Amino acid sequence: MPEKLSRRVDVTPQTRASVAEAPAPTAASGGGGRSWLRGGRLKPRDLVELTRTMATLSDAGLPIVKSLQILEGQQKPGPVKRVLAQVVEDVSSGTTLSDSLAKHPALFDSLFVNMVRAGEASGELDKILAQLSDYLEKSQLVRDRVKGASIYPTVVLVVAAVLMVIIFLVVIPKFEVIFASFQMELPWQTQLLIGGSRFLVDYWYIVFGIPVLLWILHFTLMRRAAKYRFKMHTWALRSPVVGGVLSKVLIARFARTFGTLVQSGVPHLEGLSIVRGSLGNDKMSDAVDQIRTRVREGEGLAVPMGESRVFDDVIVNLVNVGESTGELDRMLLRVSDTYEADVNRRLDAAFKILEPSLLLAMAVVVGFIVVALFLPLLKIMDSLGQQG
Repeated sequence: MPEKLSRRVDVTPQTRASVAEAPAPTAASGGGGRSWLRGGRLKPRDLVELTRTMATLSDAGLPIVKSLQILEGQQKPGPVKRVLAQVVEDVSSGTTLSDSLAKHPALFDSLFVNMVRAGEASGELDKILAQLSDYLEKSQLVRDRVKGASIYPTVVLVVAAVLMVIIFLVVIPKFEVIFASFQMELPWQTQLLIGGSRFLVDYWYIVFGIPVLLWILHFTLMRRAAKYRFKMHTWALRSPVVGGVLSKVLIARFARTFGTLVQSGVPHLEGLSIVRGSLGNDKMSDAVDQIRTRVREGEGLAVPMGESRVFDDVIVNLVNVGESTGELDRMLLRVSDTYEADVNRRLDAAFKILEPSLLLAMAVVVGFIVVALFLPLLKIMDSLGQQG
């Protein structure tokens, strides 16, 4: 990226005050405006491209209304195009860009709106938009990495489960009929397999129904029961295998989001409020909320972060250095880069082990089934040979 788009924006105290006084955007903000995104939603990658294009057009010196009209013209007919048309209409009538965007929270979240508001207040909207597009792009890369890493094991497990169901419901009952016709004593492996098949055939509605009901109950409680969701999020962070990686992902998200907001001139209290709603983990959000309370009382960030037992010593020490040197945003962005790289390394190492482990587990299960079914067949062939 050109240097003029990536250099730090210096924001005056007056700018910070104007951003702090701006109300936090909500679904109802914007003077009764409503979002047109009921029937669709802009994909994260498309939002990155839209933000990048808006930054380029603004940096080229085009008026904001003209830039928005160009963006609207690039969109296919649909809800996103209608949103941009409404934004063009609002800005043309004198509404600020940030207030207009705040009317459509399904497309532009509080982070997006507050950074635009900071850019308007400082007169550096093009640079803020460039920083925002960088943030969105890097955040999307992390999400894509995590999702992509989970595709292979998910596919393997689903295929294995389908094959097992077919074998237990279709294949083994046919072998059972064959074995019963010879009235022979079966090995324990075959008896175990046939017993499992009978149970699945007779009580399939329990075998499949209970997991489905538990899954539905879990997601219902996650959506509606705050205490249950908090406990599950806490357990996820403390779990022995996933917890370490998840913790680093969330700390990296916190550091990148808060660092980008601080770099853009958003006050710390406002930034912490925005970050709290973007983490997706109630345990981490509760810790950020407690940190925000103590910062509002006049404390720094480092001490309450360390006492939260959610942030590790690395980020706490770097935040302490950043507060002392006035380079908090740079320290936070450095933490996010370091942790994202560490997450990528951990995922690579984990899946180098997971892939052969899954194949080995499938081989063991298939081998057991083959042995259990073919041991009686060998006895049958021996008996038939002796009779012949």
